[in-house]
Amino acid sequence: MTDPLPNLIQEVVAAPLTGETDSVAHIMLEEDASDIALLLESIPVEQRLAVWNEVPRHKKIDVLVAMRGDPREVLIDATENDEWQQLFTDMDAEILLELADSLPDRLVESALAVMNKQQRKYFQDASLFADNQIGHWLSHEVLVLPISAKVRDALRLIRRNVPDLTDCIFLVNRAGHFTEAVRLTSVFGAPEHLPLVEISEEYIDVVKVDDDSVNASRLVQRAGYMALPAVDSNNVLQGRVDMITASELVNENYERQVMSSAGMDEDEDLFAPVRKSAKSRAVWLGINLITAFLASWFIGLFEATLQQVVALAVLMPVVASMGGIAGSQTLTLIVRGLALGQVTRGNRNALLQKELRVGGLNGVIWAVVIGIVAFFWFSDPLLGLVIALAILFNIIAAALAGVSLPIILDKLKIDPALSGSVILTTVTDIVGFVAFLGLGTLFLL
Repeated sequence: MTDPLPNLIQEVVAAPLTGETDSVAHIMLEEDASDIALLLESIPVEQRLAVWNEVPRHKKIDVLVAMRGDPREVLIDATENDEWQQLFTDMDAEILLELADSLPDRLVESALAVMNKQQRKYFQDASLFADNQIGHWLSHEVLVLPISAKVRDALRLIRRNVPDLTDCIFLVNRAGHFTEAVRLTSVFGAPEHLPLVEISEEYIDVVKVDDDSVNASRLVQRAGYMALPAVDSNNVLQGRVDMITASELVNENYERQVMSSAGMDEDEDLFAPVRKSAKSRAVWLGINLITAFLASWFIGLFEATLQQVVALAVLMPVVASMGGIAGSQTLTLIVRGLALGQVTRGNRNALLQKELRVGGLNGVIWAVVIGIVAFFWFSDPLLGLVIALAILFNIIAAALAGVSLPIILDKLKIDPALSGSVILTTVTDIVGFVAFLGLGTLFLL
């Protein structure tokens, strides 16, 4: 960016008040599409629409692609129908795929109508895959030669065109099956009569078009190439997955997990209408309310104990908090492991044992610390013993739940990043309260 985003936002927001509207047009001309997209997402809707009108037409599609879904739809709705025909000029299938979920069907059809036959086919082929399959996101700008090609053929191909993020030529047989990859750096300086297969890579990872998009993207990030070939079930080359696409898919997945942990959509607009934002968040608040009432019901079972030993009520938040934090640490570790494919049937028992040992060690340490604090605070050794045992039990239970819950949810095809934290909090609250109040009833009454 020419200016840091906060300064840029302030300048754009202040421009109508100071009469410097020409400066907004200048900013839109100078900034790149991704910076303009971030700026538009960062200002209220009325000002966003005014600034959108100042964005040069040749940048508008790129800006829409770079934006999140909800703020993008606001701008799409505000764009006149006759302008779309000009915006769709020279649009390729990959760009349309990025926008398709936000565009009305009539605009998708309009975009397809002005595409050439090859790009329409690419779009239709990609639409056969769900957006969580890598086949939906393939690039078709690929350097391809037959398996019999020689270095001179490769040099001729390279002189014509080298797509961005290309470091390999893919070799295919007569049936179109992917067979070898040859680095461009291996081609330069090699004798022109040399067959390409003699300087091909010993091994290159291959992506299957029906693979999970995030898993395939992580494979690309680890592979050591700028792009990997993508093949169908018959090993026919369909395209490639480049590093930028892979990084975008991984980053979007991370953002989705972060937002899902709070019950929110990663496409939510920072300045969405109040009613819409409240509605989307109300469901999650309702779920949390149910779990809170469940925990309160268990507390109510020990009402008589609380009335007689008021100190238990004072210390209850300590028990719940320690279990919740310990559980969230384990949960976060396991959710990440599942996302990376590191947690499997072969290692989950060892992982559970390790986390239980960690929970046991931390449980003993903090049980002793909190027990001593409670003893000196209330001058009651039995109360110190009660809370120490409750802390120990709850931290171990939190470790058990932190490992088991995401694995169970993942098997049930429920996103553990979305619902795991709510269930975990309920488990640690109930276990902590029942252990603490139950031991209090046993030892203090």
